[in-house]
Amino acid sequence: MYFVDEFARERSMSKFIVGVTGGIGAGKSTVASLFARYGAGLVDTDAISRQMTAPGGAAIQAIREKFGEAFISEDGSLDRTAMRNHVFNHPPARKQLETIMHGRIREAVHAALDAATQPYVLLVVPLLIEVGSYRPLLSRVLVVDCEEDLQVRRASQRPEMTPETVRAIMAAQTDRKTRLRVADDVIDNNGDLQSLETVVKKLDHQYRFMAGEQLRSLNVS
Repeated sequence: MYFVDEFARERSMSKFIVGVTGGIGAGKSTVASLFARYGAGLVDTDAISRQMTAPGGAAIQAIREKFGEAFISEDGSLDRTAMRNHVFNHPPARKQLETIMHGRIREAVHAALDAATQPYVLLVVPLLIEVGSYRPLLSRVLVVDCEEDLQVRRASQRPEMTPETVRAIMAAQTDRKTRLRVADDVIDNNGDLQSLETVVKKLDHQYRFMAGEQLRSLNVS
């Protein structure tokens, strides 16, 4: 059973919202930035999470109280490396962190969706399948997909990310087959940027048309 903010869901029904997900290193951020270049709205739960765990962020005090100073960096932000290692080794800690973060992120998402004025909005949620509360808001689910070895190579280029760490994260996420099974649309991101841009441009036209159709049907009813 999903937790749904019914009022927020009603507010969002007139908007065409595309949920974007995919495994680590699949290229979600690159895809989202290309859509934004064409004028799509963009709400990114990872970006919201980073804001909330930056110095003075909305979640920092709750994290400090629950986990202690060992997980707060000298600048007052969340020590992401320490927390990542902790939650992987202690599953109950993951639940505690999710309890702190998910409600706050959800509130920020609803506010951002409510404020969006673009023809359609991308809601980027890496754990869209795992966190079911966003699904009732969505008009479409778009999965960004690539081969798993490519995921590892891409994600390993990030600071403090090793291939072993990336594979551990992948193992904790919904598997690739399950993501593809729930997708309305799939972007194959095994190729180059030019190929990706071509696919995004085509989907942008499709989503604009579908957003218009959805709005017209609501006006008629």
